[in-house]
Amino acid sequence: MNQHHAFVIEAGAEEGIELAQAWVQKELGMTVRGNPDVVVLRYGLFSVEDARRVSELAAGVPFAGEHKVVIIAASRAYHEAQNVLLKLFEEPPRGTYLFLVLPTLGSLLPTLRSRVQVLSKPVPRLRSGRQEIAGPTEQFLAANKEKRSAMIKRLTSGKDEEDRRELREEAIALVNGIEAVAYAKLKRGGEAAALLSDIAILRGYLYDRSAPVRLILEHLLLVLPKNLL
Repeated sequence: MNQHHAFVIEAGAEEGIELAQAWVQKELGMTVRGNPDVVVLRYGLFSVEDARRVSELAAGVPFAGEHKVVIIAASRAYHEAQNVLLKLFEEPPRGTYLFLVLPTLGSLLPTLRSRVQVLSKPVPRLRSGRQEIAGPTEQFLAANKEKRSAMIKRLTSGKDEEDRRELREEAIALVNGIEAVAYAKLKRGGEAAALLSDIAILRGYLYDRSAPVRLILEHLLLVLPKNLL
């Protein structure tokens, strides 16, 4: 099974770095502290020159092990800089894993977005006696039509701008969670590629403050394959 080597994380810099490092420890078995093969880069505005330096850094061979990890955290990435990263993120050097941490994915170019997997925050699970309460994404996917409609209605019932902003962020988190499930459950190929492309487009719309959130989520339901529900 092919494993993704390029990821993007929607989070604050430190939170995103910790999430990337946790993935590296769990999936690659690498020690992240004091490891020269785990490089963390922090930027404010990520420029073309920054992207070129990252490409040069990623091209180097690992110092100690068989894997190399480059984690890039930025408050914003210029579109020109993202274009420089396209080839690198599409075909990382052998054994190299790349992570791009941004506070929002709204400015991510579709061309770069199509080359990466969104690494979502772990969905918390709470136990009550013997019953396990699933996270919002799993609740949504497991719900019947009426319950999913009620969940969508709640996400579109903001009373003011601040309320609507928070609910829109919840909707984006839901879409990101569905994307993560799609990656895990669907075979790579036509079905997964089409769905992930639709999700990327719909998520882009959600970042618009005037976006019709209800219509977007209802459309997402229509394109979800039955084996994902």
